[in-house]
Amino acid sequence: MNKTRHFKSDIAVIGAGIAGCAATIFAQARGLKTTQIGNTGALAYTTGYLDLLGAARAEYINDPWTGLAQLRQREPDHPYNKISDEEIHNAFDEFITALEKMGLNYSPAADFNHLAMLPAGACKPTFSLPHTMQKGTQAMSSRAKVLIIDFLGLQGFSAKEIVANLKSQWPQLRALHLTFPDMETGAQIFPEVMARAMEVPATREEFARRIKAVVGDAEYIALPAILGIHRPDFIHQEMEKLLGLPIFEIPTIPPAVAGIRLRELLEQQLPKLGATIISQHKVESVEFDKETIRLYLKDSYGPVEIESRHLILASGRFLSGGLKADQQRVRENLLNLPIKQPEGRENWFSDSYFDPHGHAVNRAGVTVNENFQPIDSQGNIIDQRLYATGILLANQDWIRQRCGAGLAIATAYKAINIIAAK
Repeated sequence: MNKTRHFKSDIAVIGAGIAGCAATIFAQARGLKTTQIGNTGALAYTTGYLDLLGAARAEYINDPWTGLAQLRQREPDHPYNKISDEEIHNAFDEFITALEKMGLNYSPAADFNHLAMLPAGACKPTFSLPHTMQKGTQAMSSRAKVLIIDFLGLQGFSAKEIVANLKSQWPQLRALHLTFPDMETGAQIFPEVMARAMEVPATREEFARRIKAVVGDAEYIALPAILGIHRPDFIHQEMEKLLGLPIFEIPTIPPAVAGIRLRELLEQQLPKLGATIISQHKVESVEFDKETIRLYLKDSYGPVEIESRHLILASGRFLSGGLKADQQRVRENLLNLPIKQPEGRENWFSDSYFDPHGHAVNRAGVTVNENFQPIDSQGNIIDQRLYATGILLANQDWIRQRCGAGLAIATAYKAINIIAAK
């Protein structure tokens, strides 16, 4: 029989998305022993961009700080109303700096949103983006001559489609179809496989040779995000030296390399910060004793019991399993916390799928006080040691408002600071 393994920590974090990982980073930096549990799979579905606030009322926002001030007036219950601009800025600074120390560079927090490209040629405003993608915003702003390259066998990324969608506003785009080294048969190839192949020097050299033969008068080269998994900044720099031109990546459809980079980086580096990481498993039950909080789960080695003084719930929404829905209600999946939601399923959705106001169910979630402690419908704190962060929270529409990463990072930052101050 497998014996139960015991862990003790100051903070237990449930969730391994951006909110959970940010909480672990902030907690370890403050000397708080942390145990994190969760499945990091959802990170692979991100573009790698870190949004703060990119849209309001179906319109893009260039200045997120002005947008935040307007949002707070318009939506007083939005989670951003519980966090100051200074706290948000500090949260991004600390999170981005931590990623840089781990080996993944991002653009610094600034006073504006970057207009960044998406796989099909659409664009979106984002607050911070990976270093390998930053030159795309420069090329776009100057309408430079850009050669966009796709590959035989690569599905879900078409250089011709991107050029067709942006040609009217960016006439100096050009599409090119190439074969990738050692993947020339026409069989389906995947960005992750290409990215891992790019970590081999010989592959990079042959790839650069093929591009140099057809580059023409291009001022920039755009590639799908394939510049490595573990050392993308180094590979990006080396490819620019080999080609003598600036290069930028464009995210691919999920599962996307930029998200996989984040996932593997955090899985490898968070334990080096001193955190205990139990990845790819979910907590089965939680008990709130008078003296401690106990979490129970099983992994491949047997039962696990975690004792913690505080608990941060960063379990995400439906895709990550933090919320679930039946024919009557939306429910919180682990602790059965009260969920703010429309009365009756018939009120979940608008009649129009593209309603500019969105759908009411997307704002369902856990309601919290100013300290991000879950509360019931009367405003009573569920437990003083329990906190909720990220897109699990009620009164926000993170997809429509382009604020998912911002909510994750900023709410984790404030919750950890409150715990650290106790």
